[in-house]
Amino acid sequence: MGIYHRPGKLKDALAILATTGARPVAGCTDVFAATEAQDLRGDVLDVTAIEGLRGIFETASGWRIGAATTWRDIVHARLPRAFDMLQQAACEVGGAQVQNAGTVAGNICNASPAADGMPPLLTLDAQVELVSERGERVVDLAQFVTGPRETVLQSDELVSAVLIPSKSVHGHSRFLKLGARKHLVISIAMVAVRLAVEDGKITDAAICVGACGPVAKRASALETALIGTSAEGADQLVSPAHLKDVLAPISDVRGDAAYREAAALELVQRAIADVLEQVP
Repeated sequence: MGIYHRPGKLKDALAILATTGARPVAGCTDVFAATEAQDLRGDVLDVTAIEGLRGIFETASGWRIGAATTWRDIVHARLPRAFDMLQQAACEVGGAQVQNAGTVAGNICNASPAADGMPPLLTLDAQVELVSERGERVVDLAQFVTGPRETVLQSDELVSAVLIPSKSVHGHSRFLKLGARKHLVISIAMVAVRLAVEDGKITDAAICVGACGPVAKRASALETALIGTSAEGADQLVSPAHLKDVLAPISDVRGDAAYREAAALELVQRAIADVLEQVP
């Protein structure tokens, strides 16, 4: 192992990153699982002590989730109903030990096609705040993850926060995940659904499917089809055609492609029905 850095200031962390090429880590729940060695190779930059990098806060423009915010933090936060799906996903990220250490930013930076945090965050129109000594930029989460284990994060950049715009924090939501067992399992398929209903009609719809392609994707055709329709029985309107541009599953030890497609359709229908049951 190289040098282990654990700065308390963001400016110090960025200087270390720019000069040493250290690997940023937080909870290491993905990093340690992926390494074949007894320890991490090269310099390591632990971001968990950096001031202001942990916590979830409401801002003038929406909500800010610090990069070092853990899944357990998400579970216990007091949040609007639109965040229910994110809190439900947080309860599915490994076991209690993983939830206590694993972070929101780590989940998206790992860029697994089966990352539990991706569908609810995409359904909330999340953006990723990136910082370096060169400055700051904000990237839509849909553009941040470009493929399996691939992101647009540059070698001198850190994720400082995940941002949720105010316009997306309304309605009710649901996260559903299918695995070979109830807990401690990688998804076969998963979905996140957020719906807003007024006067019995769906006025806003955001739906995302994960673990059924290289990256989690929003079901834009289905969203468009649902907006303006009656909320009653809306789950029965979902057809395979609505998901054809979203699904590109592989066959592996957890399930074959055809099973994943069928499971995704069923999960979307169930999640929509669950959300509509919550609407007063």
